[in-house]
Amino acid sequence: MRRLLLSALLTLIPSGAAHAQRLAAAPGRVPPPASEVRRRPGTFPDEGVGQPWQRVTASLLLPGSGQLMAHQPRGIVYLAVEVWAVTRAMALDNRGDDRARQYRDLAYAVARRSFTPVRVDGPFEYYETMGKYVESGVYDTDPGAAFVPESDARTYNGSVWLTARRTYFLDPDSIPPVDSPAYEAALAFYQGRAATDEFRWSWRNARLEQDVFTSQIHASDVAFQQRTNYLGLLVLNHLASAMDALVSARLGRGAGMAPRLSFPGPGSGDLGVTWKATF
Repeated sequence: MRRLLLSALLTLIPSGAAHAQRLAAAPGRVPPPASEVRRRPGTFPDEGVGQPWQRVTASLLLPGSGQLMAHQPRGIVYLAVEVWAVTRAMALDNRGDDRARQYRDLAYAVARRSFTPVRVDGPFEYYETMGKYVESGVYDTDPGAAFVPESDARTYNGSVWLTARRTYFLDPDSIPPVDSPAYEAALAFYQGRAATDEFRWSWRNARLEQDVFTSQIHASDVAFQQRTNYLGLLVLNHLASAMDALVSARLGRGAGMAPRLSFPGPGSGDLGVTWKATF
């Protein structure tokens, strides 16, 4: 019985091989080349949706979107960095505006109201100067028709006039004629930099308030500087996501710039972001 089964199998093997050869040679049954198989959409899981340039453009506009189109999980990290940076930038912008509003209100209520019944806010440099000098001094010390600058060098206007005299006069303590070119140049220097009457201030008998005012200016300035840093991080995140999409499209599956969020310990600062390129 075993001999009969063995002989039957030996007779079937040649016929099966011949049948396989006939199928391979039959028209319409030739398997496609390997290069064509690789080019079919959906062959590789990381090809995803859209052409490579579409994924690069999407990543440039919204970080992480190009990676998610290619079914790359790291796109979620790019999106997380984007949301985190936008949230931090907005919070810092609000903090800076809030501190700026506080120091402007304090400056008018304590140091300016007695000189200026109508409030006019100045630029940041004006308030920064208010933190350095106790008084602005008078803009024009002559109540008549003549214009006479502030001479008290302890005030801001007096320091400006002293700088003008040292710059344009041969002897800062010797005043030349008012119609001389040197005096006219010094006067123009003073009038272009001194605080006018509508911006006059005095922190006399309010030095504690001036210290609070100075700290608020510093806090506002720091908040705006940090906001600028986060805006720079946003730009970097857009560029990194687009470069990641380009690298992964050119070099193939697994290549790219994988971002990582680093979480600091308690009291050690803010979150950090690093990118690691893989090829």
